Amino acid sequence: MRVRLQRSKKGPFNCPGFSPAHRSFRELERPNSAYLAYIVSVPLPEKSLIARIRRAAKRASNPAALTGIGDDCAVLRIKKEKDLLVTTDFSLEDIHFRRDWHSPESIAHRCLARGLSDIAAMGGEPIAVFLSLALAKNLSQNWVTRFTRTLIALARKYGCTLAGGDTAESPDGILADIIVVGSVPKGSAILRSGARPGDRIYVSGELGASAATLAQLRKNPERKLNPSGFARHFFPEPRIELGRILRERNLASAMIDTSDGLSTDLAHICEESGVGAEIEADAIPRASIGKPRHEIDVKFALHGGEDYELLFTAPRSKRIPSKIAGVPITMIGHISRIKHIFLFNQDGVGHQFQPRGWEHFRKR
Repeated sequence: MRVRLQRSKKGPFNCPGFSPAHRSFRELERPNSAYLAYIVSVPLPEKSLIARIRRAAKRASNPAALTGIGDDCAVLRIKKEKDLLVTTDFSLEDIHFRRDWHSPESIAHRCLARGLSDIAAMGGEPIAVFLSLALAKNLSQNWVTRFTRTLIALARKYGCTLAGGDTAESPDGILADIIVVGSVPKGSAILRSGARPGDRIYVSGELGASAATLAQLRKNPERKLNPSGFARHFFPEPRIELGRILRERNLASAMIDTSDGLSTDLAHICEESGVGAEIEADAIPRASIGKPRHEIDVKFALHGGEDYELLFTAPRSKRIPSKIAGVPITMIGHISRIKHIFLFNQDGVGHQFQPRGWEHFRKR
C-alpha cells in the first residue's frame, strides 16, 4: 500500500495516533491502524472500516444498548413502561448534499440531525443509531473518518450510541441511511393527529434559514459559504430537549418537525387531525443569515424545509412560555374546523395556503 505523508501546523505529520518523536522511518513501513486510517487515499477494506467505527462508537454507549456493532443484531433493552420510536431517513449525494458545498462534518451532522429531529417531534429521547453507508470507490479514508467521527460525536451529545449498520461500495456517489431508535413513556408520544379546532399553532426558533442558504449556493455554485454564518443549514440542531419538555408538561396536542417546510408540514398535521388552519403571515419568525446578517425572504420561511424546528398545536387553556429550553416559541395561528389552510396578511385578507414545501417525485 502506498502512503502519502502530509505536513501541517500541528506537527510534521498531522494524523491521530502518530507521534513523530516515537516513530522511526523503519516503523513507518508498518504504520499503526490510526495512522493508516488517516492517510490512505481510498476507504479501508470493509472489515477494517467497521472495526474502526466500532471502537469509536463503543465510547458513546447508551445503557439501553446491551450489544452493538459486532453481532448480527444489536440488542436493545427497553423498559416495560416505555414505547419504542423508530425512524429512518436517507441522505443522498446531489439530492440532500453536495461534496463541493458540504464538508464531511456537515454531511454527517445533517444526516443524523434528520433522524434525531423525528424523535424530538414525538417528544421522545433517542437510544440508538444505525447507519448504512455506501461509499464511492474514489473517496478518501480521511473523508470517511471525519464523517463517522462527527456522527458519533453528535449521537453522544444526545445520549445515544451508534449500535450497528452496514457498509457497501457505491457505483456512484455517497448514500447514507440512518435509523434512529428512541423511546417515550407508554402512551405519551405526541402524534400529528391530536390537533383540535380552537388549538393555537406554535413554532420554535426561526424558519427559512436552510432553504435561503441553499438558494444562495444554487445561485453561485462556485461560491464557498462560511458555515458560521449559515449554521442552521450546515449544522442544524434537533430540538430534543424542547420536545421532551412539551411532552412532560403535556403542552402539545399535535406536533411535527419542519423538515419539509411550514406549508407542507402544517398540512400534514391538518390532514392527520382532520382539521384546517389559519396562519398570520406577519407572525411567522423569519431567520437571518450571513455576515452581516440579513433577514430572509418570507417565501423561504413559508415553504423552505430542513430547519428541523418543532411545529405544534396546543389547547387555548395551556399557557405556552415565550421560550422553552432556551428556544424562542412563537404563536403563528390557530386550528379551524374548515379543512383548508388560510394565510392572512397584515390587512386581515386571507387566501388559501397551498403546500409548496419539499416533496420527492413531484414535478418541478
